[in-house]
Amino acid sequence: MTTLATSQLEQYALEYQQQGFVLAKGLLSKKEAADYRTHSHDLLTMLNRNDDPTWGAAAEVAMGQATQLKHLHDAQFYDAAYSRLLVDPRFTDVASAVLGVPNVQLHHTKLFVKPPENGSPFPLHQDHPFFPHTYHRVAAAIFHFDDAPLEKGCVRIVPGSHLAGPREHDPAGSFHLTDVPFSDSVPQPAEAGDVLFFSYLTVHGSGVNVSNEARTTWLVQFRDPADPPLTDAHNHSLGQGMMLAGIDPTGRRGNV
Repeated sequence: MTTLATSQLEQYALEYQQQGFVLAKGLLSKKEAADYRTHSHDLLTMLNRNDDPTWGAAAEVAMGQATQLKHLHDAQFYDAAYSRLLVDPRFTDVASAVLGVPNVQLHHTKLFVKPPENGSPFPLHQDHPFFPHTYHRVAAAIFHFDDAPLEKGCVRIVPGSHLAGPREHDPAGSFHLTDVPFSDSVPQPAEAGDVLFFSYLTVHGSGVNVSNEARTTWLVQFRDPADPPLTDAHNHSLGQGMMLAGIDPTGRRGNV
C-alpha cells in the first residue's frame, strides 16, 4: 500500500475546486477491485435483500424489461473489508485534499449493483437536498469495483455545476432536477480501481446499464466534522460520525 505524492494530492484538490469532481485513477489495484467486487456480490446474495431503490423519476424500460437496481446501506457493518477501505490512507488522503481540511468524517455508505441489460439510471441531481450542511464541505467517493464504460451506465457529471450552489429540486421522483438537460452532463467512464470524488453540490446522474455485465460500485459520503448539518435528514445510517482521518474538534459524535 502506497500513499500519493503531495503534488498529486494538490492537483486533485485543484481539479475538484474548479470542476466539482476529480477521477483518481487506479487508487485500488485491479486485484483489490476484483476482490471487492466478489465481496459485494457475495454479500448481496447472502443478505438476499429485495428492495429496489430505483427512483420513480428514473424508471425506464431497457431490453424489454423495467430497469432494476440492487443496493445495500452500510456494507462495512456486514463485512470488515469495507471498514478497512474506509480508513485506507489512499482514500482518506484524497478525501482530506478535496475537502481542504485534515479531518474526514463518515456520513454514510451505499453499495450499488446495476444488473446487466437493465440496470437503473439516476436522473440528474445534487446530493445537497438530502442532507444539507452549513458550509457545504460534504463530498462523495464512488469506488469502481469493475469497469464502468458508457454502456454500463457510468456516472455523468455537469462540470463546474457546484459553483452555482444549491439548486431547486423537484420533490416528486426523489428530488431530481428538472431544469438541467441530461445532455449537459459529461460521461465519466472509469476502470476497476478508479475512485470518483465529487462535491454534494455537483450535478450528477448516470445512464442505464445496457451491457451484458453488472456495474458494481461503492458510494462513500464524507464531510468535514466542523460543518454542522442543517436538518436531521439522513441521520439513520450506521456509523455516522466515525472519524476516517484526523479528529472531530467539535466533540459532537456526528449529529448527536
